Amino acid sequence: MKKILSLLVAGVMLMGLAACGNSGDTSSTGSAGSGSGASQTAELSGTVNTDGSTSMESVMGALIEQFESDHSGVTVNYSGTGSGAGVTAAQQGTADIGLASRDLKEEETGVKSITVAKDGIAIIVNPNNPVANLSVEQIAQLATGEITNWSDVGGNDGEVVFIGREAGSGTRDGFESITDTEDKCKYTNELTSTGEVIANVASNPNAIGYASLSAVDDTVKALTVDNVAPSEATVLDGTYKIQRNFNFIVSDTEALSDVAQAFVDFATSTDASDLIADAGAVPLV
Repeated sequence: MKKILSLLVAGVMLMGLAACGNSGDTSSTGSAGSGSGASQTAELSGTVNTDGSTSMESVMGALIEQFESDHSGVTVNYSGTGSGAGVTAAQQGTADIGLASRDLKEEETGVKSITVAKDGIAIIVNPNNPVANLSVEQIAQLATGEITNWSDVGGNDGEVVFIGREAGSGTRDGFESITDTEDKCKYTNELTSTGEVIANVASNPNAIGYASLSAVDDTVKALTVDNVAPSEATVLDGTYKIQRNFNFIVSDTEALSDVAQAFVDFATSTDASDLIADAGAVPLV
């Protein structure tokens, strides 16, 4: 009888040890799982609204595509309404980030600019126009109507048709300020997007206009200016004279949301340099 009782006690003790061992394993596994979850960073999510320069469309498209690919929970919206409207949107808080293809004016207060790239403003003509090079002075004379016939600058006999952007456009502001033609230009057509300017010049053998270098395609011909071609290298080193900044415009008093700040940080990092260059603009880093 004593022998049987001893065996029963031993059995109970073994079961208890086994149970303790299993409990310890479960606790250890749970702890490891909790620690792993705590160490993971929360996935970035939310919406960023951007509004402004149509000249920045290609650059914004490249940046947005990559950022959304990197962060599946993020949506970045872009609306091309012009630089002036972009500054206003940032001032009024209707956009997280305004977009301006020019620098801020003295009277545009309550916001600050963050330069993300540089851009050349290409002087474009119809591919059939034999003129290949103009000086800044000649460009100004063509824009203001001081020169009215292409034959005066080595072209065919034909009346100059000057095409540009609407008032408030960053591209127009950049062109006119660099060529010193503010309030002096004689526009045949004033259009509301870079694409429209390019299309109009492409369809008229006597047309001349200006467009963001990042948007120029083979439907038009970009002239050299004072014998310097517009390119990434000549814009960056300053030898191409007709150039401007691509800027993000943000409030100078209100902090950006985490997701909007993350987008700004990405756009101004070396990770974005190749994307900006592939989009036709000139990265700063």
